[in-house]
Amino acid sequence: MQVSDAPTALAWRESARHIEALGYSTLFMPDHFIDTRLAPMVALAIAAEATTTLRVGALVFDNDYKHPAILAKEMATIDLLSEGRAELGIGAGWMKVDYDALGLVYDSPGVRIARLEEALAVIKGCWADGPFSFSGTHYTITDYDSIPKPLQQPLPILIGGGGRKVLTLAGREGDIIGINPNLRAGELSSDQAADTVAEQTERKIGWIKEGAGDRFDDIELQIRYFFAAVTDDRRALAEAAAPAFGITADEALGSGVALLGTIDEICDTLVERRERWGVSYIVIGDDIADAFAPVVARLAGS
Repeated sequence: MQVSDAPTALAWRESARHIEALGYSTLFMPDHFIDTRLAPMVALAIAAEATTTLRVGALVFDNDYKHPAILAKEMATIDLLSEGRAELGIGAGWMKVDYDALGLVYDSPGVRIARLEEALAVIKGCWADGPFSFSGTHYTITDYDSIPKPLQQPLPILIGGGGRKVLTLAGREGDIIGINPNLRAGELSSDQAADTVAEQTERKIGWIKEGAGDRFDDIELQIRYFFAAVTDDRRALAEAAAPAFGITADEALGSGVALLGTIDEICDTLVERRERWGVSYIVIGDDIADAFAPVVARLAGS
């Protein structure tokens, strides 16, 4: 479940508890500076404190916004204090308006992905036993022993991405991999829906397999469904929305961005995609948390 906002501390805690009570496994937050209210690291800590079983993480932290050793220490602290309920979601960064607003250099995708690769090495070094050193193009660590260590060994690392280079890296380094539209343009646009059709999703899974090699079966694949609704007429909804994104209704219904239908149809779709694509980690927005609760009740743990 992805949540980004709440007007008060009480509302935020109640939202986290409600999500937990509905049976969702994880509360995720975005990491952006434009059009979002709560800073994720602080809000995730409070959500973890307010609950007992709910896992917490970002979907995903932008690597360029924080030094990876600092991110590693903060997430290890949340994991320790939540008794092992943290997931570290991280990506190379993509939303250009955030960079522009803060005066950050918006490097090419290749540079940002190379920096992410080094950051993952730093994070894993921070979480390993004892001090470590690292010397790269973007980060240098000297005899550093990060404390505390995560309670989970290992603390799961979720890497999100949509292009070949980042998904191959994710296959090598991630425990959970979020399959996203390609966001190399630095902004959301209508043509990105075409990058989520079934053929493209299968291609992306192939890139993950390239990077993962023999460890592919140990990786959990994730999709965040941005177009999700419980409806008695999924085709009518798809036909109404798909043309605006340059795809057909059939492409929309089969894409890795849309999840539409009755509770039975949605459950069948998710089971079919788990069998076909291996995707077992599903994320939706909190605006439809109650409507999708029956799906969670039926499929959680299955």
